[in-house]
Amino acid sequence: MPLYTTDALILRTYQLGEADRIVVFLTSDRGKKRGVANGARRTKSRFGGGLEPLTLARVSYFEREQRDLVRLSYVDPVRSPLLSSDVDVLGHVGYFAELFDECAPEADPNATLFRLGSAVVDSLDGEVRVEQLARYVEYWVLRLQGVYPSILACHRCGGDVSGGGRLDPSGGGLSCPACARDGGLALSTASVSFLRAAAGTTPAQASGLTLPVHAARELERAHRQLISSHLEKDLRSLRVLRAMTRGMRT
Repeated sequence: MPLYTTDALILRTYQLGEADRIVVFLTSDRGKKRGVANGARRTKSRFGGGLEPLTLARVSYFEREQRDLVRLSYVDPVRSPLLSSDVDVLGHVGYFAELFDECAPEADPNATLFRLGSAVVDSLDGEVRVEQLARYVEYWVLRLQGVYPSILACHRCGGDVSGGGRLDPSGGGLSCPACARDGGLALSTASVSFLRAAAGTTPAQASGLTLPVHAARELERAHRQLISSHLEKDLRSLRVLRAMTRGMRT
């Protein structure tokens, strides 16, 4: 039974029996895996706090062919945003972890998605404006899934959309004001400018992007609908995140 050692992003865990856990993690080179962490629920478990969501870790596991579950040997945590004292950061940890989990296919290597997740952990470990980072991450995850509409031109006439337009979250694309029909979601000039800037920057630089409050709300609404349409369901973590952000905005 081969032993693999790799960098990984812990996405979630759930109980197995009386003492074990199933761990879902995204590797840097072998895609998303599910593994058994024997004894992880015991007080003196060797896994310690290394299984918390969005923890970047060095992971070693055994894998047999034709088996859905691998067996974790050790998890050595490298960085975790859960050490932050920022309430906004802590509130987004579960959301980011679930977003990556839902959009990462099983055992399908996706080094770009892993690098994005790893960079998000690094960004949350420093000074960060979480609103900008969240909209940036949503844009890039959706783009990597191939479902984000083009922001370069109107999908109907090919005209300029730098002045804003309307986005059809069901997959119709972004329409310029001249082609926009009833329905869809309005995106202002500021929203389009943010998306274009996000397309050419890194997660570490996302906090420096200009994002007025009205544009942040536009993109939040648009991205949530795009995600729900793509996954055909709402993310569970959104309920907690919405409650938290409502409290912070009032």
